Amino acid sequence: MQLSSTDPKSRRICLGFFVSLGLANVLVKAIGLQNAHAGDPDAQLLGDSVLPTVKAIEKNTLNIENEIDYKAISKAEWKKRLTPPQYKVCRENGTEPAFSGKYFDLKADGIYRCVCCETQLFDSIEKFDSKTGWPSFWKPSSKKMVGESVDHLLGYPRTEVHCNRCDAHLGHIFRDAPQTPTGLRYCINSVCLEFIPRDKLEKMKAKQKAN
Repeated sequence: MQLSSTDPKSRRICLGFFVSLGLANVLVKAIGLQNAHAGDPDAQLLGDSVLPTVKAIEKNTLNIENEIDYKAISKAEWKKRLTPPQYKVCRENGTEPAFSGKYFDLKADGIYRCVCCETQLFDSIEKFDSKTGWPSFWKPSSKKMVGESVDHLLGYPRTEVHCNRCDAHLGHIFRDAPQTPTGLRYCINSVCLEFIPRDKLEKMKAKQKAN
């Protein structure tokens, strides 16, 4: 529709039409959002966007409450945050010597978090003694948190695993564990992990919930 520059009356009618149409679209969008979130106590309507309330934010898990962009952290900053062995393995795809890590024979009950970003990666329930000298798990706590890629650092392809939240190198996957439910062995470097005992984890969750 074109407005005639020589017909003021037509111009006013057309402008009124477009304004009415715009208001109608806003009203429809607002009603749609309100219906979509009806009965959701953790969302509030503001204009045409939905913002989380404090209650919704409090529902975040222990390891994502601050939502830091770990992938944007520089190498220099990682060197400040990590010990030299941690940096060598996590940020430069290194490998700790077999039987040298503090978790390879740990049998305590709990979870294993990423040493770089505190994301839960593995659970002691899925840990087993592979007799290889590295902590071994037959599956991660969540496949969404553990990514895979292919490396050729030894001259042949291997399936590398890393933390999906911060890209920290963790180790490799091998299909040499027929005694496990998956037949897989997630061979992980101890320096990439932080162990949290189960009872301590429950206390941490209770404290966060109380706050």
